[in-house]
Amino acid sequence: MEYRVANTESLPAAAAWLIENAGDKRVFVFQAPMGAGKTTFIKAICAYLQVEDSTSSPTFSIVNEYHSENGPIYHFDFYRLKSEQEAFDLGYEEYFYSGDYCFIEWPEKIPNLIPEDAAAVKIEVTEDQSRTIIMK
Repeated sequence: MEYRVANTESLPAAAAWLIENAGDKRVFVFQAPMGAGKTTFIKAICAYLQVEDSTSSPTFSIVNEYHSENGPIYHFDFYRLKSEQEAFDLGYEEYFYSGDYCFIEWPEKIPNLIPEDAAAVKIEVTEDQSRTIIMK
């Protein structure tokens, strides 16, 4: 499935599309190059899910927890990890298998730890600088 995002004003509709088409999936891995808009899109998804907290990139904290009417939402940024062991030390299993929403940036840092049923979300930057969001 694909969704074209022309500009940041289109992100709320893209967030709704993603969640409404994900079925019962709660773990989402975001694959895109640096600067493609992963964090910005996750912020839009959190707004759609009625997150009560301020959302930001968890680059230095690795994981941010947000509160919403849908329960806790976890936002991971594994960019700085040097090994999968660091995710083990973080207790990733408690998050990924909690049944709560988990949004994961830089999943390629922990390829062996991603749940098999995770939704893969790829963000492609087009020539005109719009984005195509692909969910598998």
